[in-house]
Amino acid sequence: MDLLTVTGLSKAYETFHLNDINFTLPSGYIMGFIGRNGAGKSTTIKAMLDMVHRDAGQVSVLGQDYFSNQLKLKQIIGVTFGAVDYYEKSPLRRITSVVRRFYDTWDDAAYRGYLERFELDERQAVDKLSAGMRVKYGLTLALSHQARLLILDEPTSGLDPVSRDDLLDLFREVIEDGDRSILFSTQITSDLEKCADFITYIRRGEIVASCDKDDFIDSYRLVHGPTSALSDGLVETLIGSKTTDLGFTGLIDAGSAHLAAGCELSVPSIEDIMVYVERQPKGTKR
Repeated sequence: MDLLTVTGLSKAYETFHLNDINFTLPSGYIMGFIGRNGAGKSTTIKAMLDMVHRDAGQVSVLGQDYFSNQLKLKQIIGVTFGAVDYYEKSPLRRITSVVRRFYDTWDDAAYRGYLERFELDERQAVDKLSAGMRVKYGLTLALSHQARLLILDEPTSGLDPVSRDDLLDLFREVIEDGDRSILFSTQITSDLEKCADFITYIRRGEIVASCDKDDFIDSYRLVHGPTSALSDGLVETLIGSKTTDLGFTGLIDAGSAHLAAGCELSVPSIEDIMVYVERQPKGTKR
């Protein structure tokens, strides 16, 4: 069953347009939401949650229209926007005592478990926490009311590599029962290679791709070779490239790999794909 469906979501600002955003997240999966800074990730999430007024589009959660059932559906959605940065002089337990009142399904045992797992002391004030610990506290609140859908904006930002890896393990645990899903935006694309099932890539306010992660990666190839191998056909097909005295490196659609005769081909990382797609001229859609 589809847990989240976004259809035709649009929002126009004076200098930025979010255009016709469409993607679907089934139950039991993790979707990574990627794009460079300013591409529209946070705007999309805020428009989905009615935190900014949308100009068009629909969002459904478990088949129900989100905008006409917000009070009900917010009970099954957990949201974080990076690190907790409010009520900085208040101890965590005071903030928790307020947050828990909004959720009929608050699970105190789960909350205590996450405090222990993340080594959080709820007697501490927010301003005494590191950036990474603030992120962990925000996740603790989002995970403690049996949410079916977790929407996390930059959840691994500020975490050290060990803490990030632990968090990714937790994400996989969260979706194991097949009833819950996670949508999370990140600039740390290596995290997605470890845990994501799907990738949704936004560029300049428009969706470039929304598909299975392995299919997304496998649809491209990195091309390495001497500049003498840059035939007219290959140049026209390259999706962004870099040239040095040692030759060139670029990205190509996997289906056009036959044009790269005399070159070395390899499977790119998600970061490679982003780097070269973003090198395309404005107005190009790939």
